[in-house]
Amino acid sequence: MAVSYDKLWKMLIDKKLNRTELKELSGISFNVLARMGKEEPVSMESMDKICTALGCSIGDVMEFKH
Repeated sequence: MAVSYDKLWKMLIDKKLNRTELKELSGISFNVLARMGKEEPVSMESMDKICTALGCSIGDVMEFKH
């Protein structure tokens, strides 16, 4: 099952944030960001950090594609 982070990238544009700023705000590693850039799955812990930093839920930033 494929993962899509398109919603996250759109949210960053809306909030006028770049990926480096997301990394710093959320405390995720560069490797997590790189995996997300390749549409690869990341841990729920990383997703929780992102959602906490952005004040949103997981469905707001990712989805599964069939």
